Amino acid sequence: MQKLKKKPIRTCLGCGEPREKKSLVRIVRTPDGEILVDPTGKKSGRGAYICPKSECLGKARKKRSLERSLECEIPGEIYERLSLDIAAVESQSEEGGGNG
Repeated sequence: MQKLKKKPIRTCLGCGEPREKKSLVRIVRTPDGEILVDPTGKKSGRGAYICPKSECLGKARKKRSLERSLECEIPGEIYERLSLDIAAVESQSEEGGGNG
C-alpha cells in the first residue's frame, strides 16, 4: 500500500492564508543577519513565508509581522529589495514558471 506524502503547509505573513510551502516565497535572516529571499528554501537561518504578491509584502510590512517572525528590525531599503525580488517571482509565476 502506497503512503500519501503530506505537503508542508505554511501561512503567509501578509494575507494569513495557509498554503503549500512550495507556492510561497521564503524570506530568511541568515546567521550573519542578512535578510534575503531564499528561492531554494534551504538557506540556513530563520525563515518566514509570504505569498509571491507585492500586496502581501505590503501587508506584512504594515503589520510588522515579518519583523516579528524574523526577530529583527528590517530597514526600509531591505523592504525595497524584497519588493523587487518578490515582483520578479510574481512575474515568473504569472508567466507559468511554476509547475504547481
